Amino acid sequence: MGRFADSALRLVNPPRLLVVAGMLLCALAACSKHSGADHGRSSMSERQRDSTIAKSRLPGAGVVGRALAVSDSTAARAARLDSLPR
Repeated sequence: MGRFADSALRLVNPPRLLVVAGMLLCALAACSKHSGADHGRSSMSERQRDSTIAKSRLPGAGVVGRALAVSDSTAARAARLDSLPR
């Protein structure tokens, strides 16, 4: 290779250029405006989301349903224990 090609490769190092471009892109994305105050918020509660997942045919949905059942039975037991006279 000639002198010009060697100096051009030294000026523009492709891996370094990709890293700098990636950092610049991340900085620009972090500074961008969000289009709403409730960005990323759901109108459903966590219980409603879990119940919807449990009723779906997704892999692991049965486990979510069983976890909800255990949670319900534990909450019912705690309510019964709280209502006992002291």
